[in-house]
Amino acid sequence: MSTPCRRRLMRDFKRLQKDPPSGISGAPCNDNIMIWNAVIFGPADTPFEDGTFKLLLNFDETYPNKPPTVKFASKMFHPNVYASGELCLDILQNRWSPTYDVAAILTSIQSLLHDPNPNSPANAEAANLYRENRKEYCRRVLDIVHESWEPEPTPEPTPNRTN
Repeated sequence: MSTPCRRRLMRDFKRLQKDPPSGISGAPCNDNIMIWNAVIFGPADTPFEDGTFKLLLNFDETYPNKPPTVKFASKMFHPNVYASGELCLDILQNRWSPTYDVAAILTSIQSLLHDPNPNSPANAEAANLYRENRKEYCRRVLDIVHESWEPEPTPEPTPNRTN
């Protein structure tokens, strides 16, 4: 079924494939164009540099008039990211515009890694460390960067039981 939302998501995907912004990638799941997996590489010259962070974007039929829900699937320590992985980012809330596409969303999130807003914290501990103890903040971020390099755990096979 083709809807305005689904047609727009296909355009977003084609644009992202044709001209991907540096350090980001994203694609819909094979069986559902309304759910996307994305990866953001930590921006250079930040504590997030060399990190590989996975995100999940969920769209509904109101897109592009309403933003998708976006959350980090990777562990994140950042003033504007909740423990759940959800973001406190103005373009995903009160400053959304239908002109934003998936590339713009991911680029904005990458920019947020570079320039956090500790005055609008989703994670008070990260915001306080960012303001008051930058060295400890950077150490904590480096821990999650190193975790981002770890391969995903492989589920243990379920043993066959025969009676």
